[in-house]
Amino acid sequence: MSYARSSDGIRLHYEVLGRSGTPAVLMIQGLGADKHGWDMQRIPLAMHYRVIALDNRGAGRSDKPFGHYTLEQMADDAIAVLDAVGVEQAHIVGASMGGAITQIIGLKYPERVLSLTLACTACRNHPWRRELLHGWADTAAERGMGVMAKEAARWVIGPRSFRRLLPAFGWLGPLAMGRTSHAFVAQVRAILDVDESVSEQLEQVTAPTLVLVGNQDILTPRGDSEEIAERMPNAELVVISGAAHGFMVEHASTFNKVLLEFLGRVSKAHRATDTLVAEAS
Repeated sequence: MSYARSSDGIRLHYEVLGRSGTPAVLMIQGLGADKHGWDMQRIPLAMHYRVIALDNRGAGRSDKPFGHYTLEQMADDAIAVLDAVGVEQAHIVGASMGGAITQIIGLKYPERVLSLTLACTACRNHPWRRELLHGWADTAAERGMGVMAKEAARWVIGPRSFRRLLPAFGWLGPLAMGRTSHAFVAQVRAILDVDESVSEQLEQVTAPTLVLVGNQDILTPRGDSEEIAERMPNAELVVISGAAHGFMVEHASTFNKVLLEFLGRVSKAHRATDTLVAEAS
């Protein structure tokens, strides 16, 4: 079992799949989720890439300290995992809260980024979403994670898939049951406390960026992704029809196809650039 250490001593669990020597893909999940939220992506990606999936602080097998968390701290954690694996640059894939963390990585650590994929995420919180997240935190603290997960599930799974996917949602979804309430609440507060001037800085991120959203996502609706894509100079927006917030599970085959096509194009462009540089020298 592999662990990295954060700058403040927190143990961060991660798992690596794929072959050394292939481009690295770092996968960052959302609120309450661990690396298993990417289970439907990791094996297909590992056929072509070195896939690194981590548990954010407060989730999975990573430490769950009491106290204050920040998304910038979790961005630093992700870089600590890359350092532990010995990876200088990676394609960064983030979903929901993980997408917000990925935006911070793009701003703070541009030299570590080959590309960014921002799935079902936003660059700022609308008042209605802030109120919703406050409610989830209160429910988790007062009534437990099981009650909170049941309340939140309808925001994550599309209505047509709700009954079909709900039995599996406990271990796959970004609001999975079985989490400690104090760590979940700390992650919620990290989302609510984020410096929303980040949205004004996204024009500085020049890495190739894929912005992915489902047209049935009611937690981070299409407009949030459109705003991100408009602010980032090298971003492209893909909308997956019939998909909701948890579309990496609900529409895994489509999600994987779009992601692999994007990563393939970016990797090909990097190889071409490296060849030109080598020839010039």
